[in-house]
Amino acid sequence: MGGIAVLGDVDLKRAQRAADDIEKAFGVRTGAVRLDVTDQRDLVGVVDAVERDYGAIDILINNAANDPKVGATAGQEFSRVENFSLSAWENDIAVGLTGAFICCQVIGSRMAARNRGVVLNISSDLGIVAPDQRLYAKVGLSRDQQPVKPVTYSVVKHGIIGLTKYLATYWADQNVRVNALAPGGVMAAQSEEFLDRVNSRIPLGRLARPDEYKAAVAFLCSDASSYVTGAVLVADGGRTVW
Repeated sequence: MGGIAVLGDVDLKRAQRAADDIEKAFGVRTGAVRLDVTDQRDLVGVVDAVERDYGAIDILINNAANDPKVGATAGQEFSRVENFSLSAWENDIAVGLTGAFICCQVIGSRMAARNRGVVLNISSDLGIVAPDQRLYAKVGLSRDQQPVKPVTYSVVKHGIIGLTKYLATYWADQNVRVNALAPGGVMAAQSEEFLDRVNSRIPLGRLARPDEYKAAVAFLCSDASSYVTGAVLVADGGRTVW
């Protein structure tokens, strides 16, 4: 849609691969930078470099998060509240919520000073409702060994919505719009067992295809949503309605 995407990640090689894929697929200028969203000083330096190389940042999309996949490793009992480590809590909050705040603080403040800009924070359908832990249940395991979606995922994704509403009103008089997208799950080679469970809880009967959020992002980042701020666009196949 005419923009220049600059991707930031703690893993520069991963960001560069994604940038290369975008350039190849869409024929648009795309950049990649190494960025630690939990380090305010690092962020200021990166933003200075991005604005020097590409111009003022018009759109900020906050999508950084720790999201360990439930059942991906052995000993998933670590995810249960009773066993969840304080270090895991602090790290997840630092990346997913504090990182979003720091990015808004640094980049959003520059937008406000220029009297224009858009911030899009990526939440989740689990920022609207609690996770249904029955989706992850494993036959034959005792309760204290059952894997669950970690508490920090809910806290971060709910917190992102609170941050969105706060900043939407805070910067409204400086023409900076702040909205959130709350997407549902995406098809990604999950097990048939899991898909059967989750699809039965979604009115449309399926997870999202990988390309089904692009239009929502484009809408919230463009002038098509010029009268929308402080909103949470839920795109979850109706899951949170039931």
